[in-house]
Amino acid sequence: MRSIWKGSLAFGLVNVPVKVYSATESHDIRFHQVHAKDGGRIKYDRVCTECGESVPYPEIDKAYDDDGTRVVLTDEDFEKLPAAEKHEIPVLQFVPTEQIDPMLFEKSYYLEPDSSSPKAYALLAATLEHSDRTALVHFTLRQRTRLAALRNRDGLLVLQTLLWPDEVRAAEFPVLDDVQAPTSKELAMAETLVESMSEDFDPDEFTDEYQVELRALIDDALARGGEKVFQAPETTAEGEDAEVLDLVAALQRSVDAAGATRATGDDDGSAERRAPAAKASGRKSPAKKSASKSTSARKAQADKPAAKKSAARKRA
Repeated sequence: MRSIWKGSLAFGLVNVPVKVYSATESHDIRFHQVHAKDGGRIKYDRVCTECGESVPYPEIDKAYDDDGTRVVLTDEDFEKLPAAEKHEIPVLQFVPTEQIDPMLFEKSYYLEPDSSSPKAYALLAATLEHSDRTALVHFTLRQRTRLAALRNRDGLLVLQTLLWPDEVRAAEFPVLDDVQAPTSKELAMAETLVESMSEDFDPDEFTDEYQVELRALIDDALARGGEKVFQAPETTAEGEDAEVLDLVAALQRSVDAAGATRATGDDDGSAERRAPAAKASGRKSPAKKSASKSTSARKAQADKPAAKKSAARKRA
């Protein structure tokens, strides 16, 4: 795993250097759109609805529409927003673990001690376990400060970002307003059923049958061959062909990668390692390259008279 954040935990007067890693990943098989007739990849082109031209990613900003009015915000605007210390995770308070509604949990991260003497890290983890409390912290990642829960998991500190209260929708179902309370007999029978089906939770007992069957379907199609199987052309760089189906996710990953570089400072060289991948994902398709060359040629042709006049003035 590669760390996505590097800094320290501020635990009172104790400072615990840590590295942050994503704790989860999706096992879903990912698809992309193709032309049904020949299996060719469908490419995405960022086209401006006003001028009709293709727009390179560096020229794209964010905008918010409000009653027919659109305001555009740049990276400089976002940098002015308040944020917690980018290289520190301050502990705000310790709360009883059972008081945190699981619905608030968002994404999980592992924290690794980044010190030759991880005693303070182990102390905090043990304290959280023995006190049965969870630390509420501020965590700034990709230019956004989040509220997060810091807890002990088998001696390892796990940080879980939390939704803000106004991000949880209120459940209003009038059909439940006048429902009759269950009788004691009904409750007893239901509890008996629950008891008969009660076991200790073991996540390894459960399997994503959909993904298993989907993989079998793909393997069977590859083995049989036929008109649905095409020879995929080699690409010069991973991700060169944009996936329409996962467009929003792909763009978000690009923004996140750029934000993470700015937010962390990446003094361990990971920014340099990510740079080639970022450039590769932004490469233009052959059609765009041709268009760019044509545009460059026209610009060069138009600039020749100006260049000649400038040269003449210099000679004079």
